[in-house]
Amino acid sequence: MVRYFVQPIKTIHQLPPVLEFIVLPSGNKSIHASLSLTVLVTLFSGKLRAINPENGFFGVAPGTSLKTNPHAMATIAKNTVFTNVGETSDGGVWWEGLDPPAAGVSLTDWHGKSWKAGDSGPCAHPNSRFCTPAAQCPIIDPQWESDEGVPIDAIIFGGRRPEGVPLVYESFNWRHGVFVGASMRSEATAAAEYKGKVIMHDPFAMRPFFGYNFGDYLAHWLSMETRKGATHLPKIFHVNWFRKDPTSGSFLWPGFGDNARVLEWIFKRCSREREDEAAKKSMVGWVPLEGAINLQGLGSKVDLGALFDLPKAFWEKETQELRAYFTQQVGADLPQQVEGELKALEDRVRN
Repeated sequence: MVRYFVQPIKTIHQLPPVLEFIVLPSGNKSIHASLSLTVLVTLFSGKLRAINPENGFFGVAPGTSLKTNPHAMATIAKNTVFTNVGETSDGGVWWEGLDPPAAGVSLTDWHGKSWKAGDSGPCAHPNSRFCTPAAQCPIIDPQWESDEGVPIDAIIFGGRRPEGVPLVYESFNWRHGVFVGASMRSEATAAAEYKGKVIMHDPFAMRPFFGYNFGDYLAHWLSMETRKGATHLPKIFHVNWFRKDPTSGSFLWPGFGDNARVLEWIFKRCSREREDEAAKKSMVGWVPLEGAINLQGLGSKVDLGALFDLPKAFWEKETQELRAYFTQQVGADLPQQVEGELKALEDRVRN
């Protein structure tokens, strides 16, 4: 999945205002949320379209390898700038997750000091990065630079939640989808200012990039539903690749290329003929029916029951923390529609 950050602007060639979200290039099988690219999104002829104004990807290096993300590795094989990574004695770059260097090749860490496996600190900074031309991605959508923009059928939010949040769910409608984005929380990573594995509020995965009042930001999203003329808005989903087994601490979902199995369900939902096609209602939104996610050929056994479990105690605490956050951070500027969606979630959890 490629993550697109968008800053709000007023107009693009006299077109209406934009939104900010995550978009999925077609054909994408194994690039995941370690890459970021900015797109501008505008409403055109009643449908949201993404227009790319940038030239490259900005991604986290550690953990990226031929095993986890071969397309990203192919993309960064040339014409790429690396920051705070390790350096090999033969002039290459190195980070945790790559195979060990060849015999006779030594490593220098991101501080410029000699480094070897077993040393107390990492060779590459946990938030070390690469910056690379997007055109080098072997599976990028051929229409990624189209002047007309790429039509958007789905908006997919995602956070790192080790417990309580299901693998994937779809919002009940646009208003509920805006609430889902506003309610996003995620375990802190090396890119965040937090220390340790705290769960931080990260609405729309955009918290560090908000450029104006959060309440107005929410109202802007909500306004897309009431624009003049026929409007076909994208469906909104939330994914969580990072849920863990509470006993072993291991991830319940294999992630990486197997995320395409979840995307396949999302594509089906986007072209559905019935509201309940391949899905059932839950307290958080529409979740896949049993058998709706294709597990054929999956290398490891997956516990879908654990991946989609919605513990009542967890969601009672979640709604309490969301209410406290909206009260403290948005206050009187919180749109009535978002307050209504929070109240509805509280009622569903309670009942």
